[in-house]
Amino acid sequence: MAARKGRPSLSHVDAGGRPGMVDVSAKAATLREAEAECLVVLPQAAADALREGGLRTKKGPVFDTAIVAGTLAAKRTHELIPFCHPLAIDACRIGIEFSGERTVRIACRVGTLARTGVEMEALTGATVAALTIYDMCKALGQGIEIGPARLLTKRGGRSGDYALAP
Repeated sequence: MAARKGRPSLSHVDAGGRPGMVDVSAKAATLREAEAECLVVLPQAAADALREGGLRTKKGPVFDTAIVAGTLAAKRTHELIPFCHPLAIDACRIGIEFSGERTVRIACRVGTLARTGVEMEALTGATVAALTIYDMCKALGQGIEIGPARLLTKRGGRSGDYALAP
């Protein structure tokens, strides 16, 4: 879509209003990094049971399984989101910890040398890790909440660096 004066345009929509993948073939490959987070809020009984069980459920080690799932998802983002480019992910690191009495914080940092950024890969990794925690903990209690999921930082690319305002 053509940008109106002073307004940004959608990068995945052409002048005719049709969706499509952005052509990045003329761009130079540069270092791209992004970090996203997603929160999971557990009911108190579920948080207590998870802590008392050594972060394990009958399905296995919750945080370790979520890290594996989030990493796999980051690497396969292009299979889930139609206009994401397939990228060779050079780095993916997921950290998971309790950040409050009932809140689990998931941070996913992704890096690559590519022609396009890895924001979607970081967001996908964090949210799939959150969904995995939900799946593994749902037997401990209903009412699990996921979110917000948000981009924290990004480096590289034409649009420059970004950091979420505190």
